[in-house]
Amino acid sequence: MGKKESSGFNKSIRDVAPLLGLGMQLAATIVITVLFGDWLDNKFQTGYLYTIIFAVLGTFAGLYHFIKSVLDAEKKKNSGEKE
Repeated sequence: MGKKESSGFNKSIRDVAPLLGLGMQLAATIVITVLFGDWLDNKFQTGYLYTIIFAVLGTFAGLYHFIKSVLDAEKKKNSGEKE
């Protein structure tokens, strides 16, 4: 592996490193909100009402954060290329 190939690989890793944890963060957000909704359903004995509500809210919140992070990373990458 030559020096040029190695530096290209390192640049690629630096570019994607901030995005590597986003999938895990998205999944964790959804799982935590679903578990919270389930806990509320068990506490107030409301069937699946809170589980569904918090699953939807968690999904939207997680996707919002995911998309916002990707767009911010892309904007940062594009501004870095112009310099």
